[in-house]
Amino acid sequence: MSGDETRWLEPDELETWLSYVAATSLLDGALDRQLQRDAGMPLAYYQILAMLSDAPGRSLRMSALAAITQSSQSRLSHAVARLESRGWVRRTPCSIDRRSTFAQLTEEGYAALAAAAPGHVCAVRRHLFDRLTPEQVQQLHEITRAVLSGLGVADGDARGMLPG
Repeated sequence: MSGDETRWLEPDELETWLSYVAATSLLDGALDRQLQRDAGMPLAYYQILAMLSDAPGRSLRMSALAAITQSSQSRLSHAVARLESRGWVRRTPCSIDRRSTFAQLTEEGYAALAAAAPGHVCAVRRHLFDRLTPEQVQQLHEITRAVLSGLGVADGDARGMLPG
C-alpha cells in the first residue's frame, strides 16, 4: 500500500490509540508486579493456572492451552515446566494421541491460584474498575467486544482467552 492509499489516523484517533497502548501496557505491568510481589508468580503463570482451573478436570491439551493464553508452544512449554517444578501443574501424555500432552492443575496449583486470586482481583478493581462509572464499564465492554469480533473472536469466547 503506498502512502497515498494509507488511511492515517486522525489526531483524535492517534491520541486514543496511544492512550490505549499506554493504559494496557501499564495495567499489565501493574498486575504482573502485584502478582510477583504478593504471590511469587508472574501474570502469565496466573493466567495458565486460571485457564486450567476453569477446564473440565482442570486439564487441557498443551496446544489448546497455548491458543487460549495466546502463547507459542515453546513459551508455554517453558512456563509449564516452571509450574511443574513448583508442583502446581503436571503433564500427562494423551492416551489416544501420542503427539499430544495434557497440562493438569494439581491441588497445590489450585491452592496457589486460590491464594493469589483475591489480591489479583483487588488490583484489577483498583487499577481499572474503581476508576470507571458503571456507564463507562458498559461502554468498555461494548468496545472490547467490537474489537474482539473484528479479530475473529466470537461473543462469549473472550472469557476463556484471558485471566479472571
